[in-house]
Amino acid sequence: MQSWTQRLANPTRFMQVSGTLLPWVAAAAAALIAYGLYLVFFVAPPDYQQGETVKIMYIHVPSAWLALMTYGLIAISSFGLLVFRHPLADVSAKAAAPIGAAFTLLALITGSLWGKPMWGTYWVWDARLTSVLILFFLYLGLMALRSSLDDEGTAAKLTAVLALVGTAILPIIKFSVEWWNTLHQPSTNFTSTVDPSMRWPLLIMAVGFTLLFIAMHLAAMRNEVLRRRVKALRLQEAASRDGLPAHASAAE
Repeated sequence: MQSWTQRLANPTRFMQVSGTLLPWVAAAAAALIAYGLYLVFFVAPPDYQQGETVKIMYIHVPSAWLALMTYGLIAISSFGLLVFRHPLADVSAKAAAPIGAAFTLLALITGSLWGKPMWGTYWVWDARLTSVLILFFLYLGLMALRSSLDDEGTAAKLTAVLALVGTAILPIIKFSVEWWNTLHQPSTNFTSTVDPSMRWPLLIMAVGFTLLFIAMHLAAMRNEVLRRRVKALRLQEAASRDGLPAHASAAE
């Protein structure tokens, strides 16, 4: 009997399930983010030291969390491609890369805006900031490598290898504030260092952003599956016109 992951490995089944889930996930994300923003601007108090600038935290922290989580998903998908040849693994990795890059960029921008009133400058070569910048460049590298190769199979394997090698940056980002003396504050941990009046809006925003990522990832995967289907149909049509087998046309 097939597991649910094996059933979803079928692109047709994935399209059916994702088509059903996507509207609900997107609606839940929109509702939570809207409610979270209401709490941020009308309920959560200003910080006794940072004042109103602390509200940047409610965007910065979820964005930073998703920057790391998305790369972890890409690494897992890459492993699934190289080891298990999962039919949707490369689709997942390719779809996640631009989204992860966007969240990483948002984390960098909001972090810079937050750093200006706190540190007196938009940027310092702090261990946490520098490692997140490297992560952003790594996302760009994955997308550039894939787009530079015409053969999709080769592109998938090479980007998967690069993604797995790049996982070395994740523990550096996570523990940089503990391993080195940095300007960046330690992790909030959501429970121990954040007052409840700020904790719940932060948690709601984090869940809302996570659901937003899921919705965007599902939509991007669906688009990629459809793109590959259209490409396969065009290859079949071209092969039929030339009187060649479809795989010969694709190889050319």
